[in-house]
Amino acid sequence: MRRLPGVNRKFLQDTWNLTRDYWHSEEKWQARGLLAVIVTLNLAFVYILVLINKWFNRFYSALQNYDKTEVFSAMGEFCLLAAFYIIVAVYKLYLRQMLEIKWRRWLTQKYLTAWLKDQMYYRLQLTDNYTDNPDQRISEDLRLFTSYTLQLSVGLLNAVATLAAFIAILWQLSGTMVIPIGNHPITVYGYMVWVALVYAVIGTWLSHKIGKPLIGLNFDQQRYEADFRFSLVRLRENSESIAFYGGERREEQGFIARFSKVFSNYWQIMQRQKSLTWFASGYGQIAIIFPLVAALPRYFAKEISLGGLLQTAQAFDKVHDSLSFLVTSYATMAEWKAVVDRLTGFVGNMREVSGLSHGNDFIRIGSAPGLDVSELQIDLPDGRRILSGLKLSLSAGDSLLVAGPSGSGKSTLLRTLSGLWPYAKGNITLPATKDFLFLPQKSYLPLGTLREVLLYPGPKEPVTDENICAAMSLCKLDFLKEQLDRVEDWSHVLSLGEQQRIAFVRALIHKPKWLFMDEATSALDEPTERALYTLLKERLQGTAMISVGHRGTLNSYHKKKLTLDGAGHWSVLNL
Repeated sequence: MRRLPGVNRKFLQDTWNLTRDYWHSEEKWQARGLLAVIVTLNLAFVYILVLINKWFNRFYSALQNYDKTEVFSAMGEFCLLAAFYIIVAVYKLYLRQMLEIKWRRWLTQKYLTAWLKDQMYYRLQLTDNYTDNPDQRISEDLRLFTSYTLQLSVGLLNAVATLAAFIAILWQLSGTMVIPIGNHPITVYGYMVWVALVYAVIGTWLSHKIGKPLIGLNFDQQRYEADFRFSLVRLRENSESIAFYGGERREEQGFIARFSKVFSNYWQIMQRQKSLTWFASGYGQIAIIFPLVAALPRYFAKEISLGGLLQTAQAFDKVHDSLSFLVTSYATMAEWKAVVDRLTGFVGNMREVSGLSHGNDFIRIGSAPGLDVSELQIDLPDGRRILSGLKLSLSAGDSLLVAGPSGSGKSTLLRTLSGLWPYAKGNITLPATKDFLFLPQKSYLPLGTLREVLLYPGPKEPVTDENICAAMSLCKLDFLKEQLDRVEDWSHVLSLGEQQRIAFVRALIHKPKWLFMDEATSALDEPTERALYTLLKERLQGTAMISVGHRGTLNSYHKKKLTLDGAGHWSVLNL
């Protein structure tokens, strides 16, 4: 038999790398025990099939001999075998699904942790080999991986066990066949076994030739489906902006273009699967009559009874099914191979980006309360330098305004100081507390109650509703105080200015030692901006503030001003 589709040493190693951690995890004994029970049930299932195979001989031989007593006795035996067959069939599937969902839960937790650790979800977007649709890798690909891995592994076990059990039966039932070749006839022992082997080898080879393109097609289909689904989600998340632009026609064109890839690729899968189904169906139907035709000479020669003929045909069918495991599972194996390749690429990209992020050894946690920067240079991913030789020192309670033309690297400097940006060199010493809070231009508002939105990412200590409402009043959000328990997609309910005021509520609640603000008041009018900055000065006197902005009005709220020109030059002035 030919090897499985796309399976080679590297693929097997990749599959093992994806699999082994669970079987050596804290759940290993439960998982191994469950797997042992599943294996035992599958072996028991094969044994029941052997008993049913023998029953065929007994029952149909009794019918041929008109032995009423033996017929009814055999029917009673069948009822018992059928009961055990049903019980084992139910529980081998149920326990396999139990192991599958437990394995998927563990893998999902592992991949979610790795994706969220050290801002991996953000850093993946900075590299050229950005993993497409990581959310789909975690949700859909992990589901398919656990399902297909167990389904195919158990199926292979069944095929091997069935082959081992029935090949001996078929060899015994086959007898011998004499092939007359001139004066030297050839005696073939167990000829039905050889017939089954040749039939399966030919079928497997043809299946491989017909179905091999399905591997790449399934890989692409998963990516195209995820891209199309993601574009629909983006429209929902940005519905207001698209509506203001009147961009429906442009969005529709984008949707149609993405779905055309889904349609075209799926059409190729359909054509290839049609060819494979033509062959597999014909191959299976021929296998029904083929063993009867092959065994008829012995039956007509009265070497076997009717029961023996049917038992031989069924034994041949089991041997043929076992040897034809690849033929019947080829489409599933092609999808499994595509899933393993996608997960392996995802893991490899995370490992590569993790190595890149851990190269930020220029960031050190110091014992001093301030922030010290020296000889800092920042590059873009394409290698272009936007800042060179920066020297900066800030103490608790200081305030710095970062200014400069658009694209000069203001926001990138904030990312570097917070440890997000990997394309930098130099020395940064951070306070030991590292008590930071970041207020972006567009605040992130998680799904949930308004209380959960205001407390995001979570307070260091319990916060009462009275304190929350007090902060809301200071930030001119009184109209929302009665909606703390209301669940909404708040990013669509609140205006951009209201979302920016939500961020200031968070600052008042969390009281960070260091506050980074990136265009945090761009959507607010100047009086409101003045009121909020005054509020921060009064309520967070020990907090150091680093702001990015273009407005000249921001100068009066800061003690120092760092100006960047985007070509690597910089200057610091006291305000």
